[in-house]
Amino acid sequence: MKTIRNIIIICCIFITIAGCDKGFEELNINPNAINDLDASFLFAGAQTTVGFGGWEGEATIAQYFANAYNLGGTAGFNYNQSNSGSNLRWGNYTGPIKNLIQALDDIGDNPNRANLKNMMRIWKAYIFLDNVDSHGNVPYSEAGLAYLNGDFAPVYDDDEAIYDDLYNEIREATNALNPAGDIVTADLLYDGNITKWKRFGNSLLLRMGMRYSKINPTKAASIVLEAYNAGVMQTNADDCVLFYEDPNLYSNGMNGISNNNPYFYHIAKPIIDQFQLTGDPRSKYIAGKYPNPNTVLASPPDVTLSEQQGFPVGYDNISASALPDFPGIKGSGLDYSQPNYFAMFSLGAPRFYFTNSQTKLLLAEAAFRNWIPGGSAQAKIFYEAGIRASMDQFDLYPGPYGAISTADQDAYIADADVAYNDANALRLINTEYWVSNFNNPKEGWANFRRSGYPNLSPNLYNNNLNGGFVRRLPYPTSESGTNPENYAAARAAMGVTGIYDAMTARVFWDIE
Repeated sequence: MKTIRNIIIICCIFITIAGCDKGFEELNINPNAINDLDASFLFAGAQTTVGFGGWEGEATIAQYFANAYNLGGTAGFNYNQSNSGSNLRWGNYTGPIKNLIQALDDIGDNPNRANLKNMMRIWKAYIFLDNVDSHGNVPYSEAGLAYLNGDFAPVYDDDEAIYDDLYNEIREATNALNPAGDIVTADLLYDGNITKWKRFGNSLLLRMGMRYSKINPTKAASIVLEAYNAGVMQTNADDCVLFYEDPNLYSNGMNGISNNNPYFYHIAKPIIDQFQLTGDPRSKYIAGKYPNPNTVLASPPDVTLSEQQGFPVGYDNISASALPDFPGIKGSGLDYSQPNYFAMFSLGAPRFYFTNSQTKLLLAEAAFRNWIPGGSAQAKIFYEAGIRASMDQFDLYPGPYGAISTADQDAYIADADVAYNDANALRLINTEYWVSNFNNPKEGWANFRRSGYPNLSPNLYNNNLNGGFVRRLPYPTSESGTNPENYAAARAAMGVTGIYDAMTARVFWDIE
């Protein structure tokens, strides 16, 4: 199986290299690219090139991560400035979306490839949901069509209308998956397992339904119940996860921060404080302190939880040094906690697209809201199951730490600041969702915007955001040159007129 996966990945890498393009075809296709590969290989390529959220993008906004140095080129969301993180979701157009739309066109209505087609429809929907959640209005109905019909300037569709269409896409594609149909081998996520793809599709509907919780609770309840009845993820065996069996063949993207001035990068204070408040056993896989903050690959860090100190949000290396609790200089950097490059931030660490833990915690909130059967009693069951599912993921990370024991899980769940109670149910559930999505920061940020939890304090480095939070990723400025009319119309539709309101404008489901 590993050999087969590596062959698939090598083909996918070739697709990606051949498909690199610049200029006005950026959202579409390079006419010099290879365009006649089998659809299954395009599907596999589309699985490996979807982002999980950038550490200096969504992870910084959600206060998991911080770059401590404001050096102009390193200025980003920790300093309320838009940076390359704004383009992370946009890269989906040049890679996976382009490949999927071409592959779907190649398959057409071929009944012998119906399962492959419907898996690709679900995966395409997953990607577009990411794009909408990050940007709001985005190219959708005309995206990726340049090679097929010469449309190099796609319109930006309304974000709520995209959600409506994706709801139908996910339902239809998930229901159409057939265990007796074609066998899909070039599937790096589920090895063609129809049951798992159905559970993934239904869990995606669940998450989509929860996004409506503020703007339309009735619609939210309807979609959530439909997804729950259809059958969502049951165990961690249903996790949608990508493994990096050979980092020399394909990368999880961690090499950028471990090799490029690692002393810049720290774990943020809010998440370290949360770990210490609850005695969270997941901390050691995520954070540690090194003898020299710029030499992080020589030996594993000190992961003693009591010794950790997160970098304060909205400060830089200079302003932080004036704080009373400044830990001082160590080696060539600051003595704050850094990523654990031997576990979650290892080059061999898996990346989780969608998990049983996410599903269980969303079900916990749905049960508490009486959108699915069981009420508060069932909410408690789902809540605790979601925590255990998150902790069980950590057994998949490399490093010398091993699995989180049942005894440690029991102690964590019994902690006074974690134990379920109805009075604080929404705060507890969604704070745990934030913690459990450290390895998927785009989802942690999205759910923070939806739920309002945890109770994070705004980044007040400057007054760029008028005391608020970053609520969307701006469109990349390259769009102003490659697709100017539609770019301008989309900004106007999102209520964007300047630089900084591009970050504080809200997607349709994120109402105050």
